[in-house]
Amino acid sequence: MSGQQVMAHPEVVTFRDPVTATATQVLIDPDSAHCAIIDSVLDYEPASGTTDTSSVQRVIDYVRQRGLKVDWLLETHVHADHLSAAPHLQEAFDAPLGIGARVREVQAIFRELFDAEPAFIADGHQFDALFEDGATLSVGGLEGRVLHTPGHTPACLTYVFGDAAFVGDTLFAPRYGTARCDFPGGDARALFRSIGRILELPPETRVFLCHDYPPEDLAPVLETTVAAERRDNIHVHEGVTEDEFVAMRTERDAGLEMPTLILPSVQVNMRAGHLPPPGNNGRRYLKIPINAFERHGGAMRDDDGSRAS
Repeated sequence: MSGQQVMAHPEVVTFRDPVTATATQVLIDPDSAHCAIIDSVLDYEPASGTTDTSSVQRVIDYVRQRGLKVDWLLETHVHADHLSAAPHLQEAFDAPLGIGARVREVQAIFRELFDAEPAFIADGHQFDALFEDGATLSVGGLEGRVLHTPGHTPACLTYVFGDAAFVGDTLFAPRYGTARCDFPGGDARALFRSIGRILELPPETRVFLCHDYPPEDLAPVLETTVAAERRDNIHVHEGVTEDEFVAMRTERDAGLEMPTLILPSVQVNMRAGHLPPPGNNGRRYLKIPINAFERHGGAMRDDDGSRAS
């Protein structure tokens, strides 16, 4: 074994929100007690429009109980299935918030859809760091690198720290497969190539997932390995070609319903987790654009319900 570099093995603690099936991960450098918090959740009840911080408070309490120093708050992408709690974490820990540099493209798309206020500029300045492919960052003594892994959205990232990879929605547990690609800016061919980059990591690399949607009789799977994904993933196991994947993903996406929280989530998450500014009466509002998406799939439509060009 002499001469072979040993990968760092960070500690990872996962908090799962059962309502949105979202995993928030705390990445910990065991040698320094520094950490990063990845993909946080703000609880949101759509029927009443009520937010709650119970989920993120569990993470805050854990970090404080462990005496950890938060170096980074990280988002893998602009999520469409839950609201980010990043502002609450920043208030608690005064840590910078990072996301992919192509978030600007996502912001530009949804600024128009939600008719955002003139003060909302789609330049990514709402975040503290915009990561390009190959960027590096540190958590204590852990050195991390960024892989740009678009396809689900244009701005999706994978963060790799030693033998731990945080893939967001790009890849799921082997039994569930891969992310949808029908949101605005999605691209199934790009997703296949992005997953290829992840599967080129060493086979023992731990893959930490942002979601799992198990049947009622099975526990959620929120950690797997590159080796298991290569061997068993139902959509991208070894031997699946790019054209086969694109055909499968396109057909599958055409029958998917929109996520329940896509409309509140995106207009909050494109603002780095902040709610829109108050209206004239001092209340904050989330907009519901009428006929914005196909009922099945994510194609955007014009206001009259016709397909947008």
